[in-house]
Amino acid sequence: MMKREIQLHSSERIDDLLTKDLGIIQSEEVFSFSMDAVLLARFASIPRRGRILDMCTGNGVIPLLLTTKSEAVIEGIEIQPRLADMARRSVTMNGLEERIVIREGDLRELYLETGHGVYDAITVNPPYMPLNGSDIKLNQHQAIARHEIHCTLEEVIQSGSRLLRPGGKLSMVHKPLRLAEIISLMQKYRLEPKIIRFVHPRLHMEANMVLIECIKDGKPEVRLQPPLIVYDDQGKYCPEMMDIYYGSSEGKS
Repeated sequence: MMKREIQLHSSERIDDLLTKDLGIIQSEEVFSFSMDAVLLARFASIPRRGRILDMCTGNGVIPLLLTTKSEAVIEGIEIQPRLADMARRSVTMNGLEERIVIREGDLRELYLETGHGVYDAITVNPPYMPLNGSDIKLNQHQAIARHEIHCTLEEVIQSGSRLLRPGGKLSMVHKPLRLAEIISLMQKYRLEPKIIRFVHPRLHMEANMVLIECIKDGKPEVRLQPPLIVYDDQGKYCPEMMDIYYGSSEGKS
């Protein structure tokens, strides 16, 4: 795919998204995407058509990656104006204006504009860390991305439930230490966990990420997928990770 020329602001750069030759605008001054976003995009069950939303979209990495899995129009919502602008310019750079719509706004208020139950699938890579009054030694953009400053875990899950149609799917990546809280909140807001997969840095290390998919108004039944191991003993990507980053993998079947 030929990327369009795009205006970059100070400190910005263009990084390759290896899948399908996509590119993305990034900056050292804001929170750049990492492996968890890529794993979520590959894990999520996304319909070929329908209406898809990525909450906490940041610089738009997940909507960009989801275009390789679906022909649907994919929306992203981001509360930080700078990141939303970066996401929109990345969409333009990749020529995907007809496939991706970036909204700047508060995910907690989106239902007031769209109505309830309008999305077939939602993805979210939310801030992992609750605010506990400790000093956050990050710049504003990084702090908002990592800490629950503009939305708590409960508000994210509640918003997802409001926006999903019955039978729609929400896919999330988070930290395993909050899994019990995640499941409890999902069930509180009528989102029934269906698939869980733990991600381990190496074979004999404990998980540092968890991928979870739930269904709005689904019946209680959960499946644990085999663990995803990132690195082998030589510090190289394991075969499945190589496939996720460089191959044709589109997540779970």
